[in-house]
Amino acid sequence: MSKESILLLKELTDARGISGYEKEVSDIMVKHLQSAASLTRDRIGSVIFEKKGAGGAAAPKIMIPGHMDEIGFMVRFITEEGFIKFIPVGGWYDQVILSQRVIIKTSKGDIVGVVGSKPPHIMTPEERTKVLEKKDMFIDVGASSKKEAEEEFGIMPGDPIIPDCPFTPMKNKKLFMAKALDNRVGCALVVDIIKALKKIKHPNNVYGVGTVQEEVGCRGARTSAFSINPDVCLVSEIGIANDVPGTTPEQISGKLGKGPGISILDAGLIPNIKLRDLAISIAKKNKIPVQLFAMPGGGTDGGPVHLNARGVPSLYIGVPIRYIHTHAGIINMDDYENTLKLMLLLIRNLDAKTVKGLTA
Repeated sequence: MSKESILLLKELTDARGISGYEKEVSDIMVKHLQSAASLTRDRIGSVIFEKKGAGGAAAPKIMIPGHMDEIGFMVRFITEEGFIKFIPVGGWYDQVILSQRVIIKTSKGDIVGVVGSKPPHIMTPEERTKVLEKKDMFIDVGASSKKEAEEEFGIMPGDPIIPDCPFTPMKNKKLFMAKALDNRVGCALVVDIIKALKKIKHPNNVYGVGTVQEEVGCRGARTSAFSINPDVCLVSEIGIANDVPGTTPEQISGKLGKGPGISILDAGLIPNIKLRDLAISIAKKNKIPVQLFAMPGGGTDGGPVHLNARGVPSLYIGVPIRYIHTHAGIINMDDYENTLKLMLLLIRNLDAKTVKGLTA
């Protein structure tokens, strides 16, 4: 288990960057990769790191997107009493929001708050049995009035609101809990892949990308794919670990510690079959455990990338995470390390002949 990768994940997950506010995350990626790759940007904030290989200018272009944004909220307005009403940025389940700590980034600094609601003691019996909706919640930052919240705290509509859950080692030394593992795990893989390629010969040109606004429509993937015009896309993402109580054996598609997930289908992408089979073959040959999974209820950056120009053979590879789209997820670092190994081996195998054969 790499200490460097753990520290990188801590740095990236502790960073605050909801959709549209990813600069803190992109600055970290730039810091780690500015000496290892050529840097360009698209016009909405995605960062593109190019690592040239041995194939020259005509070599296949391999795009590896990992989205930088996390789900969060945004200040909608402030009540006269100083409470914050908010709107979600990205997909949230109402039942995981209440009573959670959050941080509001303002022009005067970070403000800590907690998501509150009407006390259950004064609810009707019918109200107590229902899941409270976001529209009935608010954030308490300790302000006594709208004026204090605006003038003293610096809060205004449009300020980003971020879940507050620091990177935390668990008793099982392979497991770590943090916010934003979706998808700072993918960002960390981009950084580790580009760094590793400094010492590994590869027959292609690799473009690691920190994309923006994936959680609100995969927007940065579309613009960065247009900028790169890739020949292959390997989506650097998380998978869903649903090895938890309440899930039947036939529903379990991802388990912690059982290796990277290779997607057979999601809501936006059916992978290139030859590329999928190549990944499975490489994993088997190198004794890397993998899990095949489907995610019909969600999509990734692979959706818009694989539709770029005349089409891009694409594959979504995910590190299993428990409790995505909540304040706190859990990762097993063995899965991270095995995903990194698999992606590096895939890159080494994607020469011009192999890439051409993906669509032959």
